[in-house]
Amino acid sequence: MDFLPVDLATYADALTTPEPDLLRRLNRDTYAHVLRPRMLSGHGQGRLLALISHLMQPRRILEIGTYTGYSALCLAEGLAPDGRLFTIDKNEELETIARTYWSESPYVDQIDFRLGDAAIVLETLADEVFDLVFIDADKENYALYYDLIFDQVRPGGLILADNVLWSGKVVDPEQANDPVTRAVRAFNQKIHDDPRVDNVLLPVRDGIMMARKR
Repeated sequence: MDFLPVDLATYADALTTPEPDLLRRLNRDTYAHVLRPRMLSGHGQGRLLALISHLMQPRRILEIGTYTGYSALCLAEGLAPDGRLFTIDKNEELETIARTYWSESPYVDQIDFRLGDAAIVLETLADEVFDLVFIDADKENYALYYDLIFDQVRPGGLILADNVLWSGKVVDPEQANDPVTRAVRAFNQKIHDDPRVDNVLLPVRDGIMMARKR
């Protein structure tokens, strides 16, 4: 679903810092060869993720849901010189695409890809403390991932979750019994009711929930 009229979306993109060439090629490659390419963060959202990372200059980033590696490259742009980005995905078929484009970036040695079920892989990262977390995986488990990583986020750290407007289904009465929609709505309410965070639901693209740990 396009939440902005096409002419306004085009205007916004035109006045947003352009995609670097590497990301533009990855964007095009994903749309040409991968199923459900809309899962890609894309230009506007990608620049927002990069800007947040630049502002925070994180030493440790966690990404749950890698897809073709576009958002990882955006988030890596702001990494501290000794920083590391851990990204988890269970789709081994897309690993080659992601690694191919990462290898052309300055961040190739800072991106640590972990293949497997996120709930299990997170156990191997139990000693890490994260400055920035980006959740963009199976929506039914957003709340689980949030609970699993919360204690590892430093005070002042930021948790981002993508697709929290779920193509508008979160406010569609006809989707009230859809299990994925219900999970997204429950997750949004969970974050909003959590006294440990300050949160904003940004209506950017398909919605990004931002929660800052107090």
